[in-house]
Amino acid sequence: MSRPLRLALPQGTLWEETLVALEAAGLATGALRDGGRRLVIEAGAVRYILARPSDIPTYVAHGAADAGIVGKDVLLESDADVLELADLRYGRCRFVVAAPADTLDRSLDEYRHLGSLEVATKYPRVAAEHFQRRGIQVEIIKLGGSAEVAPQVGLADWIVDLVATGRTLAENRLAVVEEIATCTARLVANRVAYARDRERIATLARKLEDWASRGGSAPSDPRSSR
Repeated sequence: MSRPLRLALPQGTLWEETLVALEAAGLATGALRDGGRRLVIEAGAVRYILARPSDIPTYVAHGAADAGIVGKDVLLESDADVLELADLRYGRCRFVVAAPADTLDRSLDEYRHLGSLEVATKYPRVAAEHFQRRGIQVEIIKLGGSAEVAPQVGLADWIVDLVATGRTLAENRLAVVEEIATCTARLVANRVAYARDRERIATLARKLEDWASRGGSAPSDPRSSR
């Protein structure tokens, strides 16, 4: 008998949407709903590994999981060496550059001539790579919590943050300067595992992608208030 397919799943905001997607793909999820505090759950031909979203690319890249579901935002920040197989289209949010609304009349070109721009963010890799592509010199200030306060207290000029509706930005008198990327949940796989077990992983990817292309049936994103 072949070993179970090891599938890493994100705890937190994508959890309910992920269960709906897996059920639509024909996978058993009853044990996930009743699993208590267990982090490794056997369900027939699948072994589920429950992890923090930020850790899933690491589990998959290092072969502790054959495949996983994770937000594109996490993939961009981690830069993990994994195969991205399917866009599941839920958990939609955007990476944006934001600044105090009363400074938006100053263009990016003007900022190029002012020396280093201070940018606060929880996503230093995404921010650094974006500004490098734009040819703008920045000093990245890494934060562990909400970045919206940084311009208000003089810690930074701008921020790079993850938003859905932009409500939190507006409430903190910030406005979008530009959009970096739109992010949704993705199915990813370990390169070696995919080569070894292509049929099972590719079949799962196809089922999930077919479900997503039909509009899915997942609940709304809990992050949509941001």
